[in-house]
Amino acid sequence: MADRTQSSGILRPLAAIEAFCRQILTASGADRPTAEAATRAMMHGTCHGIDSHGVRLLAHYVKGLVEGRLNPRPKLTLANSLGAVASLDADNAHGALATYTAMDHATRLAGEFGIGAIAVRNSSHFGPAGAYAIDAAERGFIGFAFCNSDSFVRLHDGAMRFHGTNPIACAVPVKGQNPWLFDMATSAVPYNRVQLYRSLGRELPAGVASDERGYDTRDPQIADMLAPLGGEFGFKGAGLAGIAEILSAVLTGMKLSVDIAPMPGPDFSTPRGLGAFVIALKPGAFLDIDSFDAAMTRYLDTLRNSPAREGFKVMAPGDREWAVAAQRQKAGVELDPVTVESFKALGAAYGINAPV
Repeated sequence: MADRTQSSGILRPLAAIEAFCRQILTASGADRPTAEAATRAMMHGTCHGIDSHGVRLLAHYVKGLVEGRLNPRPKLTLANSLGAVASLDADNAHGALATYTAMDHATRLAGEFGIGAIAVRNSSHFGPAGAYAIDAAERGFIGFAFCNSDSFVRLHDGAMRFHGTNPIACAVPVKGQNPWLFDMATSAVPYNRVQLYRSLGRELPAGVASDERGYDTRDPQIADMLAPLGGEFGFKGAGLAGIAEILSAVLTGMKLSVDIAPMPGPDFSTPRGLGAFVIALKPGAFLDIDSFDAAMTRYLDTLRNSPAREGFKVMAPGDREWAVAAQRQKAGVELDPVTVESFKALGAAYGINAPV
């Protein structure tokens, strides 16, 4: 679902924002593949309304590049290749470069074997998981992307931060339409929602956050951790987070969420050692492609035309995001005030005009 965050009230063209991000990353020392991948992932978030994982991350990534958390010129290498599976050592690359590279290999393997799976080692924060799933779908493959992150979400009935928000994304190609897109955190809400309610002085919805003892709270001022997806049935969200944890950390040999250094620092000089996992499936390996396309089209037509409650509209996963993307491509986007100020500071530091 698109983020509803405070905006600056000024529309800025997506193309200008994209160019600025790319220029700033290059000026901060990133090689061309890193600057392109990081910009592409951030723009996916901003274009589709996932603003928490959009260009507001630019200053964070620059800090990581400059202070040593991220390798600005990594050498990514495949290892442990066996048929349709392999591991990718990302050499502490930006997470977007690592994951786009992994999906590129996964789709290549799926083109040959019908399936491709890549475990990613020595990566970092990768931004919006849906960006990598869509990358596969745009090539005609079903794409999955998983990642774990530093602990911020308690277990069901738990009293400590355990999993990260541990996103899961899947995208499926649909002939003549935008891909079906499912992109979710396994926490009840993203932490930026807590920050937003804190700034607005509003109560949180019930069952989405907990105090430092693990008890539910609606007061954003004392919210210390997030709750797993599912409310009273939060074991479901915790279990989904476990799937992302096993694929991203256990199977890759990387750090569990409880061992990952916090994203906001204070240490930005040490690589975080994140893992990730991507899968690509070739539909035509399972049935003829015309049958697949017809079935997906009928599925979505039936879904979207199914009865809705009064005042509501039934939508497929991704429909909201595609609607936001169409509007923002046409009219531009309103950046939140914090991002506007960070753009001004970055522009002044590197002598690049900010789109503000």
